[in-house]
Amino acid sequence: MKQNRILIVVDMQKDFIDGALGSAEAVAITPAAVKKLRAWREAGLPVIATLDTHGENYLSTREGRFLPVEHCVKGTPGWELNGEIAEALGDGVRLEKPSFGSMELPALVRELTGAEGDGKGLSIELIGLCTDICVVSNAMILKAAFPEAEMSVDSACCAGVTPDKHRAALETMASCQIRID
Repeated sequence: MKQNRILIVVDMQKDFIDGALGSAEAVAITPAAVKKLRAWREAGLPVIATLDTHGENYLSTREGRFLPVEHCVKGTPGWELNGEIAEALGDGVRLEKPSFGSMELPALVRELTGAEGDGKGLSIELIGLCTDICVVSNAMILKAAFPEAEMSVDSACCAGVTPDKHRAALETMASCQIRID
């Protein structure tokens, strides 16, 4: 049976938690994200985990020129989901994305939830990393695809590049009618 609720776990990968672009804030929110993910999976609710995915040529891409730190190169340990996140996700859906946001995400949400049209009756919750880059990017894509969906971000399960950027991204999403919990 299709559900009208879905959790999007954004880029909870080793490189963003304790690897090349990791932070104390990302490490600190991981237990709460694992707990939430486990609860959703135990309730039988759909979950999508996105994976920031780059190739060996990352440093020659536009993103690589602006952020010259190799990270999330497919097949490397840093690209993998954090171990606890991966365990909690189990055989849940993983979506590789080559950029901050995934244009494939709305179609996958429709497939897993049966959502139609403007998303009325659909509830989408987002958690993950980094609040000010990939979380906000995917939230805006989903908001455009599902303008009538109830959307929320659990701020205790997100971390930004810095605490200030985290707060600014939450304010931006709140301005776009996304509930911040």
